[in-house]
Amino acid sequence: MTSLQRREQLIRIGRSLFASKGFEAVSVEEIAASAKVSKPIVYEHFGGKEGLYAVVVDREMRALTEALSSALATPSDHPRQIVERTALALLTYIEENAEGFQVLVRDSPSTDPAGSFSSLLGEVSMKVEELLVVSFKQRKLPTKGVPYYAQMLVGMTVFTGQYWADQRKISKEQLAAHIVNLAWHGLSRLEAKPTLRFEGAKAKRNAAQTAALPSSAIITVEPVTDTDAAPDLHDEDDAPDPEPTRN
Repeated sequence: MTSLQRREQLIRIGRSLFASKGFEAVSVEEIAASAKVSKPIVYEHFGGKEGLYAVVVDREMRALTEALSSALATPSDHPRQIVERTALALLTYIEENAEGFQVLVRDSPSTDPAGSFSSLLGEVSMKVEELLVVSFKQRKLPTKGVPYYAQMLVGMTVFTGQYWADQRKISKEQLAAHIVNLAWHGLSRLEAKPTLRFEGAKAKRNAAQTAALPSSAIITVEPVTDTDAAPDLHDEDDAPDPEPTRN
C-alpha cells in the first residue's frame, strides 16, 4: 500500500469511527488497530487524532458548502424554487455522505473554538437572510425579524435532516416537500407585527382587562385568522386547478 493509499485508508476509518462514537470517544490506538497499523503511522500522517479529525471535517465541510452554495447561487430564481433546491441539496448530501454528516453534527474537539459546522450554518443563514430581506421589502414587511426567520429555516431543515438520517421512512423528495410545505406556506402568510394571542404578559394583561369589564361593555369580535392578517401571497401555480367546464 502506498503512502497516499494508507492516508486515504486512515481517513475512511477515522470518518467511520468519529461518526459512530464521536471525537472524544475515539483513540489513536483504536484508529491504528482498525487500520491494522502501528500508532506511529497515524502520527506520521496526521500528527495525532486531532489532525485526522480536522482532515475529515474539512473534506465534509467542503462537500456540504459546495452543495449549499450551488443551491443558493441564483437569487433571481423564484423564492420557492430556492427553498426547494436548498432542502434537496442538504438531504442529498446526507443521503450520499451519511457518515460525514454524522461527524459534522456530533461533538467536536473542545480545542476547536470555531465550531466548524455551526460556522457553516451561520454562513448559510446569512445567505438566506439576504434573500429574505429582498422578499420582505417587496412585500412591505418589516425586516427586523429576518435574521430569526433565516435561523429558523436553516435550523428546521438541518435538524429534520438529522432525524431523517436515522429514520428514513420517507423518500428524500417527500421530506423536502414537507419542509417546503411548512417553510413556504408559513413565509407566505407572515403577519407584519406578530403577537402572542393567548400566552405571554401582554395577552394575559389584555385578558385581565377584558375580564374586569362589565358584560354589557364587552363587544364580541370574530377572531382574526392568519389569512385575514396578511394577504395570500401564493403563486397562481399553487392554486388548485379549476373545475373542467362541462358542455
